[in-house]
Order: sequence, then structure tokens, then C-alpha cells
Amino acid sequence: MTVIILANCPAGLRGFLTRWLLEISPGVFLGSPSARIRDILWAEVRQYAAQGRALLVHQADNEQGFTFQTHNHAWHPTDHEGLTLLHRPAPNTPHSHTPRQPTPPPQGWSKAAKRRRFGQR
Repeated sequence: MTVIILANCPAGLRGFLTRWLLEISPGVFLGSPSARIRDILWAEVRQYAAQGRALLVHQADNEQGFTFQTHNHAWHPTDHEGLTLLHRPAPNTPHSHTPRQPTPPPQGWSKAAKRRRFGQR
């Protein structure tokens, strides 16, 4: 089984992959090509992806039963004691997608609360 996931890639590349694989969702391709065909498809993806991202997942004879390769992806495969894991870089930029902490409410009474409390309207 082979899965190729594309993001921000040219439409022509998607059309090329549909010759060999089934597109089950936009940019997600699934099939069972031979290892030779899979390597040729991955070489074409890497050549024509331009600024897009690509991820290849396929069966392998290892403990996980699969392996993967990336192209222009922020997460990179890393070997950890025989298991291949995706290493996600730490957010070190101020414009990262980390949620902002809410500002605490101001201390003290609001003007409306003071009026209600002390009977002034």
C-alpha cells in the first residue's frame, strides 16, 4: 500500500498521479504500485512539486510495517531507537501558530458596578 499526500502542488502533478493511484480526497493518493513504480512516482513528485509539500508513506519490512519520506515539509523523519518518527520543529518565531495568552481583566470596580453598588444612576 502506498499513500502520497500533496499540498500546494500544481494540478498537473495531481493529474499525473491519477494514472497510477486513486485520489480518495483532494491531494491524497492511494494505491499499490510496485516498488519500482513507486520510486519513479516519488521522483516525479519531487521534481514537479515546486514550492508545494509532499509526503510519501509506503509498506516496509521493519518493526513499524511502513516508512515515509517528505519533500519541502517542516516535519522531518527521524530515527529513534529503530522507530521512524516525525520531528516537529519547536516554534521559535513570534508569528507561530501558538495560542496567545488572554490578558487578565482589569482590577477594581467598573464605573457601572460602582453606580449600581452605591445607588447613583
